[in-house]
Parts: sequence; C-alpha cells; structure tokens
Amino acid sequence: MQKLTPFIWLQGTAEDACKFYTSLIEGSSYEIVMPGPEGAPLMLTLKVQALSINFLNLPSEFVLTPAFSFQLDCEDQDEVDRIWEAMRDGGTTMACGWITDKYGLTWQVIPRRFMELLTIGTPSQVGAVMEAMQQMIKLEVAPLEAAFEAAK
Repeated sequence: MQKLTPFIWLQGTAEDACKFYTSLIEGSSYEIVMPGPEGAPLMLTLKVQALSINFLNLPSEFVLTPAFSFQLDCEDQDEVDRIWEAMRDGGTTMACGWITDKYGLTWQVIPRRFMELLTIGTPSQVGAVMEAMQQMIKLEVAPLEAAFEAAK
C-alpha cells in the first residue's frame, strides 16, 4: 500500500469518471473496492502506473476546486490534443494548460517537451517559455519551442 493516497469525493459519478480516465490514460485501470447499496459502487480505486487514487461515490455538499489538480505528463502534442479534446467535452478550459473535466476534477495537461525546455534552458529561455505558456489555454509545443529558440 502506498503511504499517501489521494482520496477524491465525486458526486455519484466515480465509476463513470474512472471509465473515462482509463480510456484516456494508457496503462491505467480501476477496480471497485467497496460495493454500495443498490448496485452502485461506494468506493473505487484508479491505478495510474504506481499511483492509486481512491474515489468515493456518494452525493455530497462538497465540491472539487482547481486548488487541487493532477499534472498529467503527455509524451507529445498528439497526446495533449487527444486528452484535451476528450476533457473539453463537458469540461471547462483554463489558462496555462489547465482544464476541469466534466466530473469536476482539474488537470494540468502538460507536454513532456515543456518540462524539458524548462530544465535545459538558460534563464532567458526559461522566461521566454514561461511567458509563451502564460498566453496559452491548451499548451502547444511548437510555439513553446519557438519562444525557447528566439531567446538564445
């Protein structure tokens, strides 16, 4: 068992959310860990690589906010585009690659290249990449790389 496990309370939509997330994130899976009354699961666990995330599946007065989000590492622009479009359906886009999906969970959909540019660049290049990112809704690799190159 992992020492620290995210525990997220969804409004009776946890199983649908887990099905959605496993359709988007390669190699992920979920299981019902506690059946609930009337056939709906009470608790589910989503597994993404070595991370387990528990979902409680009950109506509640509590709602999720963007103050908690998952940063999703995407291999390339194609993966960013695929996940972004799926999450945008019923979701709400925000600046800088953040999106709240139709279940209320907020994600940072980040191309791996963005993080690479931040670690290999000079301070000027990093500043240029960050400035370019702040102008975006969905992150786009080509303009980020162009900003990086222009700041040489």
